[in-house]
Amino acid sequence: MAKSAKTIIIAGALCSSILAGCGSSSSHSPANSATASEAHDHLSHTANGDLQETTASLSELPSFLSSQPNQIYLAYKAASTITDTLGWIPCYCGCGDSAGHKSNLNCFIAEIKEDGSVVWDDHGTRCGVCMEIALKVTLMKQEGKSLKEIRTTIDAEYKTGYAKPTPTPMPSV
Repeated sequence: MAKSAKTIIIAGALCSSILAGCGSSSSHSPANSATASEAHDHLSHTANGDLQETTASLSELPSFLSSQPNQIYLAYKAASTITDTLGWIPCYCGCGDSAGHKSNLNCFIAEIKEDGSVVWDDHGTRCGVCMEIALKVTLMKQEGKSLKEIRTTIDAEYKTGYAKPTPTPMPSV
């Protein structure tokens, strides 16, 4: 897909999530739900109530997205493509204190294991701030901005009027 088409899709998803929030009735459902159910057999809840699900890889999204609005599905899909960047970006929804998150990545992915399997977290399904940050970071990365530029932009945009950021270290590069 061309860079401009991807940018339009991400921008559309960002606008949808801002305008529609989590109250939208449209949902994303996997093409083959039987296969999805078989592949997603590792579910657990964290102490704060977040649902976590393990899949074989980043390309296999969690089944808990099947009943979610499309903009939430798109935020998780975007997050799965920029894990190397989101780990350096703080979240400003308060999840550092409430859920022990270390970065915006943890709102979507709790862990990527050595074997490539992924422990997904459903926190991002309930939080517009988490989704908004992930989609903005995706757009900036597609525009060719450096990691430091992206981090500085997010910090400046969310420093006022949002919760305390997660304890995410500043990238050195």
